[in-house]
Amino acid sequence: MKLYDLSLSGNCYKVRLFASFIQTPLTIIPVDFMSGEHKESKLIQLNPWGEIPIFEDGDVVLRDAQAILVYLANKYGGEAWWPSEAHLQADVMQWLSVAANEIQHGPNTARLIKKFGLESDVALCLERSNTLLTLLDNHLSSHKWLAANRPTIADCAIYPYISVAHEGDVSIDKYTNIKAWMNRLKLLPGYMSMPGNE
Repeated sequence: MKLYDLSLSGNCYKVRLFASFIQTPLTIIPVDFMSGEHKESKLIQLNPWGEIPIFEDGDVVLRDAQAILVYLANKYGGEAWWPSEAHLQADVMQWLSVAANEIQHGPNTARLIKKFGLESDVALCLERSNTLLTLLDNHLSSHKWLAANRPTIADCAIYPYISVAHEGDVSIDKYTNIKAWMNRLKLLPGYMSMPGNE
């Protein structure tokens, strides 16, 4: 299995993190994002959207981090990470949607502005981040994990950009339940860090 990867990308990291949790080796292929390699013909053939991560498993090619998590969990991670019950799958999916929406447009975009010079509305990103963090912290006040009462790919999807939120001037200091959840995740066998959350 191959992962076309950028070490600083939280979306790439969530795939590496989950693969490490389930002890599934990946061949990591670094992509020179800053020079635009992800927009060149070889990678555009794999992902016409011109984005990473890109994942290959034989003839299977996937282009979205959340979709890759579902694939890996369903094929290699088993029931523990991707429950078979419809209501529990839906519970996990709710959080994958949060990763693709609220996380993307909050802490992730704030980080892109601060760390990589993206032009966007800083105040709006910070407002969205604080709304998200409040909701997340409230949820974690009565849940040890995000979904299904156990670690799932929901946790892998949400954790990366929360763990490097400080790189976008988004502080999690007052969110004690989020910090406790992050510490629990770090204690799971197979945990690995990314640049910025070591």
